[in-house]
Amino acid sequence: MRNMSESAEDIVRRATAAFNAGRRDEARQLCEQGLSRAPGEPMLSHLLAAVLFSTNDLEAARGHIETSVARRPGNAAAHLLAARIARAQKDFDAALAHLDRTIAIAPQREAFVEKARTLDQAGLKPQAREAWQAILKVVPQHQEAASRLGRLAFEDRDYSAAASLLERATAGEAPASTWFDLGLVRQDLRDYAAAATAYRKAIEIKPDHAEAALNLGIVLQEAGDPDAAMEAYRTAYRLRPNMFGSIAMALTSASHGRLWLDETALRRSLSF
Repeated sequence: MRNMSESAEDIVRRATAAFNAGRRDEARQLCEQGLSRAPGEPMLSHLLAAVLFSTNDLEAARGHIETSVARRPGNAAAHLLAARIARAQKDFDAALAHLDRTIAIAPQREAFVEKARTLDQAGLKPQAREAWQAILKVVPQHQEAASRLGRLAFEDRDYSAAASLLERATAGEAPASTWFDLGLVRQDLRDYAAAATAYRKAIEIKPDHAEAALNLGIVLQEAGDPDAAMEAYRTAYRLRPNMFGSIAMALTSASHGRLWLDETALRRSLSF
């Protein structure tokens, strides 16, 4: 039974405990009950926004976090959450405005990383590169900064810089996407053995990574190992049958390619 004299702080503590225990519905209900008694209360609005954001209810989450920010404009954590919600909605201008406010209140690393991500997703490459470089300068081991700078260098066709940055990013535990990017760079540098190692690592981390399996087949074929290449192509075809056209093109266009005149026979071979 709800205690009508319970303070907003008490409700926040109970709702936070419920949320941390995985009871999101209970946390939401507690926040909503508290807000029915104290509409717009900033702590409850902030927490309810976080709960709704975790369930991808972005529009409702944004409404509550904006209420919290309006009531308590000096709260850096609220501005940071508002930025994340706006970024998820692809409202990059609003996200950046909240992040600038966050940094002005409390210039912490998390806010600078979030700003770099936002600039990146907004397609503002020069500003994103500058932001990631600033992070990497302060935190040389920052994996995400090295990974993103490596990807940006790859897109600019600066393969040597891209390889250096991505190798730095994969020095520790790294996601499949970073290993895949390293594979792409090594492939363009014609270092096929090293590219195969990177693609295999991406597949090990993410077994359904069809693109990595396809590219592994390509580099193995270029390295003169057609049998291993066919195994990789079979994996890619099993994961994503609509890659058949890309596989057929790769098989016939590489320097160590094979000629397939019968599409049915090729599909049969890939299905083994």
